This record gives sequence, C-alpha cells and structure tokens, in this order.
Amino acid sequence: MGRVRLEAITWDRLTDTLADRLLDLKTADASPWPRIAFDGAPAGRPGELAQGVADALRVRGRSALVVGTHGFLRPASLRLEYGREDVEAYYGGWFDTGALWREVFGPLDPGGTGRVLPDLWDPEADRATRSPYVQLQPGAMLLLHGPLLLGHWFPFDLTVHTSLSPGALRRRTPEKERWTLPAFERYEAEADPASVADVVVRADDPRHPAWSGWRHREGA
Repeated sequence: MGRVRLEAITWDRLTDTLADRLLDLKTADASPWPRIAFDGAPAGRPGELAQGVADALRVRGRSALVVGTHGFLRPASLRLEYGREDVEAYYGGWFDTGALWREVFGPLDPGGTGRVLPDLWDPEADRATRSPYVQLQPGAMLLLHGPLLLGHWFPFDLTVHTSLSPGALRRRTPEKERWTLPAFERYEAEADPASVADVVVRADDPRHPAWSGWRHREGA
C-alpha cells in the first residue's frame, strides 16, 4: 500500500462519490449492464459498502442488484473435503466461480437476457436456496461483493478493493476465522489487488476510511 496515496473520506461521502461516478460508467464490452466489484476480506465489510452504493444509486434513479459471493459457496462436501480449515481449499475451491459465470456474468454479456440468479447455495442449511431469478433492465448495475474477487478474469467494468493492513485484518477477523488469514496474504502477493483495483478503500479504522481516488479507467 505504500505506493498508493490515500486521503481521508467519510463513508457517506464515499458512497455518494462512487454512486455519482457509476452513473456515467460505460461498459468495456458494450453490455447494457455495468458490473462492479467490491472486493475485500469479510473483516473489511465490502458488502456494506456495496449496499450503501446501491442505495445511493436508487436515490439517483438507477437500479442496482447487490450479489454476495457467500451465496455461491460450493456444497460443504466439496468445500470441506480436506478439512474445515484448509487454506488452499478456501483460496481456490470454496466459491463456485463456474456458477457465478453461468448465473450472474453470462446473462449480463452483450446480447444476454439480463436474468440473474442472486444466490445459489445456503451455506448454513447446505442446500440450494431456490431463490427466484431477477430480471435486470438495461442500465441496471450488478454490484458483486466478496473476498478474493480479482484474478478470476470476471468482466468487471470497475473494481473497488477494501484494504486492511495485516494487523487490522487480524484484529477485525473473528478468532474462529483467523485460519483464513494466510489465504489473504497469498492473495496480496499473487493478485496485488491494491495495484489493480480502480478504487482502493483503506478501512483499518471502520469509523475513518481513506481512499485512493479514481485510478486506471477513470475515463472509461
């Protein structure tokens, strides 16, 4: 993070600024549905940021569907095949990326139907959710949030990465989930999300975030 210059911002101002920017966002492949990533460890609460931006977009007259990757976990028999705390499995095998491509991204390709499945699997009950499909009208946005999102070649039109220092990540991760921390260390080393994301939000202190401003594809 040393090469990323950050400035203080409030959460309200951040959500408003992101929503205003998304109003003018053009997709890279001429799809009528912009696709935005809110990437980050659960401790950084990227889902809360995604929901806040969705609410701000609705106030501005644009609809958005918030989807969490926790609704696309693989069945427990696959996730936990090598144990409940297998870091390698968490890093590369917990989330059903094939289902995300099929049920979320595929329908939003140019010429797609716009008919998206918001979730597929209930990890608590370990069974299909049976949620109905959601029909997105042209111009509606997909806000996908979850950990380890960058590096799968998902066709995002803008990416937001919620960053935590190693110390903050450890402090804010519940003890029973700290076995996942090596996966996020590997993610930092291999995907380098703070360098590739369009927006970086530092959330070490949940009351006082900082952000990078617009980077990379600001003119898109």
